Amino acid sequence: MVENKVLIIDFGGQYSQLIARRIREFNVYSMIKSYKISSQEIAEINPIALIFSGGPNSVTGPDSPHIDPDIFNLGIPILGICYGMQLMASMLRGGIVKKAVQGEYGKASLHIKKDTGILYNIEDKTQVWMSHGDQVVKLPEGFENIADTEVTDVAVMANSKKKFYGVQFHPEVLHTLKGKDILHNFLFRECNAQAEWTMADYIYEEINKISDEVKEEKVICGLSGGVDSSVASAIVYKAIKEQLTCIFVDHGLLRKGEAKEVRRTFEEEFNIPLVYVNAKDRFLNKLTGVIDPEEKRKIIGEEFIRIFEEEASKIKGARYLVQGTIYSDVIESGSEHAAMIKSHHNVGGLPEDMDLKLIEPLRMLFKDEVRKIGEVLGLPEEIVWRQPFPGPGLAIRIIGEIDSKKLTILQNADAIFREEIREAGLSREIWQSFAVLPDLRSVGVMGDDRTYGFPIILRAVKSDDAMTADWAQLPYDLLEEVSNRIVNEVNEVNRVVYDITSKPPATIEWE
Repeated sequence: MVENKVLIIDFGGQYSQLIARRIREFNVYSMIKSYKISSQEIAEINPIALIFSGGPNSVTGPDSPHIDPDIFNLGIPILGICYGMQLMASMLRGGIVKKAVQGEYGKASLHIKKDTGILYNIEDKTQVWMSHGDQVVKLPEGFENIADTEVTDVAVMANSKKKFYGVQFHPEVLHTLKGKDILHNFLFRECNAQAEWTMADYIYEEINKISDEVKEEKVICGLSGGVDSSVASAIVYKAIKEQLTCIFVDHGLLRKGEAKEVRRTFEEEFNIPLVYVNAKDRFLNKLTGVIDPEEKRKIIGEEFIRIFEEEASKIKGARYLVQGTIYSDVIESGSEHAAMIKSHHNVGGLPEDMDLKLIEPLRMLFKDEVRKIGEVLGLPEEIVWRQPFPGPGLAIRIIGEIDSKKLTILQNADAIFREEIREAGLSREIWQSFAVLPDLRSVGVMGDDRTYGFPIILRAVKSDDAMTADWAQLPYDLLEEVSNRIVNEVNEVNRVVYDITSKPPATIEWE
């Protein structure tokens, strides 16, 4: 039982798990609970600190999420972030929150009036990341205003006696340059946290939890060969050994040569029995005529589950399904009080009537944390550092209707791009690099003759958690070589373009 833990109260913010992840980076255990949690439940958890997350709502709205007011009487230090700060101000005596005359979004310069508490040793005029339309116009009793920006009068409020703090910006995102220092001050100066938790502890906890839940039942794992499903299967195998059966469904939407590579890795290198299901025609038939990306995701998600259920029926006693779901999947698929960006096939695309119970040991982790766990478990480097690949595969990289001809075009173009990235020694530096086939054609000239072929869009980004991403500034000579090869080697492609949009405002994938 972890004694030294921080509890994040979630109000539906896109960055709630990112807060938890930042806390874990300090080797302090963190957990997330809904804002509906009672003060009594919090007292039983006995955290050393509470952090109120941001959220998409306005505290002045009639249906905005609030908390049990007795939480403020538990004697536990509290840090409110964005919505969390506004909620504190509105619920504590004397505080008033109103809609701001001018919202504040993106980078802002923080002017520190008093470098105390969570702002200890933080330099003045430091960059912070804002995203709010409301503001605190009157401080609650016992609070003082210790920082502002050009737009926001109360950017940081503090009650040092109760160790209650509120920040209008997001310290958990990397765009807040001293955000980690602010969180460090809260944890170690204000809450006396001890840095004693590790990823090995996380693995140990998950193994025990899975073992206790599954007992003697059989489990199947939906294995894709990517780092998420591979690490998930490794954790579950440590918990239940031969009770686990891995199933690899080839939906025909994989990258070029990937199906053979996955089978070789798990059958020959890991020596793990693998059930291979060739479902290429089945998926393509289901996707015939489908254009909408959300419909694609839901069709693929349901078909995966149906195949897993069919395979599970062949294994006596199989009642559980392991998935490599990670937290960025959950965030973007939306939840109560959180906006849906895009449904992931393994979250928003799951059928409501599925028979199998889910086991998702990585659900609360980001990609880089999953990789750390993979390294702790001793998985091969080529698995741990394989680029992220969406479960729906190339279905969401082909804009519009999917057919075998378009799949071949995209697989060949994508293979060239990834090969050149690898040859340039940029594989570890680039988070994701891939090709997209849009639903349009453009005129060109090849061999003194007019062509009317497909363009290929190249996308390469750098990130550490997939919540934000910057487009990769690849060398021009590399882009030129990729373009020349694709146009010359891939039939029906006569144009190559490069996507230079970061996330936000774009997402990493096109659909």
